[in-house]
Amino acid sequence: MKKRAAILVMLLLVALGYGIGNYFVGYALRRGNDADPKAIPAACAAIHDATTATPPKPEAKCEDWSMVSEDGLTLRGTHFSPASPSRRWVILVHGYGRDQQFVWDVAAEYLKRGYEVLTPDMRAAGESDGEYLTMGVKESGDVAAWARQIAARDDGARIALHGISMGAATAMMAAGSGKLPPQAVAVVEDCGYTSAYAMFSAQLEKLFGLPEFPIMRCVDTVSRIKTGAWLSDASPVERMPELPTLFIHGDADKLAPPEMMDTLYAASGAKVKARLSLPGVGHADAKKDAPEVYYSTIFAFLEPYMD
Repeated sequence: MKKRAAILVMLLLVALGYGIGNYFVGYALRRGNDADPKAIPAACAAIHDATTATPPKPEAKCEDWSMVSEDGLTLRGTHFSPASPSRRWVILVHGYGRDQQFVWDVAAEYLKRGYEVLTPDMRAAGESDGEYLTMGVKESGDVAAWARQIAARDDGARIALHGISMGAATAMMAAGSGKLPPQAVAVVEDCGYTSAYAMFSAQLEKLFGLPEFPIMRCVDTVSRIKTGAWLSDASPVERMPELPTLFIHGDADKLAPPEMMDTLYAASGAKVKARLSLPGVGHADAKKDAPEVYYSTIFAFLEPYMD
C-alpha cells in the first residue's frame, strides 16, 4: 500500500508540474486564441504598450521572400532595395510578440544609407507559420538560413544582423551558431537578454509572485515537449558571437536590465566590440527616444565591415 501511495503521489506531482508548465508555456510562447489564430501570446499582450503605432512601410522597391525552415515551416519576409543596388545588407530581427512591421522604421534608416534590407517575420509571428516561439533557439537557425539565402543570391554581399529585444538575442545566437555564411560580418544587438530563462524567472516573481523553483523547471520541460526546444537553451551568453558586435541598452530597461549588457559584453569573444548605454531609455525605446545617437553610433560601427 505504501508503495502504491508513493507512486500515486509521484504521478500527481508530475501531473501538477505538467499542468503548471503547460499554462505558462501557453501564456508566454503560444500564438493564437479562439478568436484569432495569429494573436500574439497573452504574455506579450500584457507587457506591450497597445498604443504603440506600427511604423509605416518604407517607400522603397520591395519584394516578398519566403523559405522553408529546417522543421518545415514556411517563413516569410520582405526585401527592400535602396535607390541604387548595393552589396551592403542588413537582416532586421524583430522582438517578442512583434512582427516585421515593427522594424520598418529602422529599415528606412538603413535604406537611406544605401543598404539592401531584409525584414523577416520570425516563426509564429506575422505571416510566417508556427504556433510557438522559442525565444531565439529555433529562430536563430532561421536567421542564419535567411543570411545563407542572401549569400546565394549575392556572393559578394556584406551582411549585418541587427536585432531588437528577442531579436537581439536571436541575432547573437545566430552569429554564435556556426551556421552563418562568411558574408555575415557584424552584429548589432539592441536590449537583448543574457538568457530567456533568467528573464522569465524575474518576470515570474514580479508579475505572479512565484518562485523560480520549481516553476521554471516545469516550464523548461514543457517547452521542450511543446516547442521542440528547451527554454533554457535560449541563452545568448553561452553562444556569444566572435563577429564584431555593438551592444545597445537603455539604463531604464526593466525587462532586460542594463547589467545584462555588462554580462553579455564581458562574455563576448569578439575582437572588436563596443557598447552604447542610453540614460533614461527603457526597453526597446532607444530608436525612438534617442534616434540621433542610436543611428549615428550604429552606422559608424558598421562602416569598416561593409565594403
